[in-house]
Amino acid sequence: MEPLKQFTIHRFVPINVAGVDLSFTNASLWMAIAVLLVYGLVMAGTREHAMVPGRLQSTVEILHEFVASMIRDNVGAQGMRFFPAIFTLFMFILLANMLALIPAVSFSVTAQLIVNFFLAMTVIGVATVVGFKMHGLHFLKFFVPPGAPVALMPLLVPIEIISYVFRPISLSVRLFANMMAGHAMLDVFAAFVVMLGVVFGLAPLALTVALYGLEVLVALLQAYVFTILTCIYLNDAIHMH
Repeated sequence: MEPLKQFTIHRFVPINVAGVDLSFTNASLWMAIAVLLVYGLVMAGTREHAMVPGRLQSTVEILHEFVASMIRDNVGAQGMRFFPAIFTLFMFILLANMLALIPAVSFSVTAQLIVNFFLAMTVIGVATVVGFKMHGLHFLKFFVPPGAPVALMPLLVPIEIISYVFRPISLSVRLFANMMAGHAMLDVFAAFVVMLGVVFGLAPLALTVALYGLEVLVALLQAYVFTILTCIYLNDAIHMH
């Protein structure tokens, strides 16, 4: 029983360019599938523009309004110009999380720390660029806690900077840890079902089914958490608080 074996990267098409490994792997495959599904779902759901929407159009409209409402509530009207990027981020993480729940054949992209770290670095990088573009060097005042005593500034400013630098780490590790732990637990309980047989395996089977339902909720929740934190970081950059 090796619950962590499911997270192993396998090269399908080895590619090496000037010593850089650019191989097409199982992670690459499932990321591509997630991107294609996001594109296909949105295109199919917005194709007809029916006054009385069908199920697919309703789903896309609900997801659209969900993300738009999240942006308006946490960033304000100025944040709506970032809607396409934030909506794409939310949909990619959501679809990647849901695809990872397909038994036996799927691969959890968001259980790979490097994937999440790249997404998080992109989010923080964009937020930082937006902050400097809108406020110039005045954006550096973001690292100065308002109302704090001047004597404590040499201590507080470095703490604020370190906190900001660690944002992509905390953002990526949160998603990674939740997805990895959940899938590992599913694998463990599923192995118990096989080992104990039909009669004695009923209890772990029930736990596996319950845990699977919980993992569906976690997949939704983690996509939401990643996206809302993205909105909060953009709000910091735009409004400086």
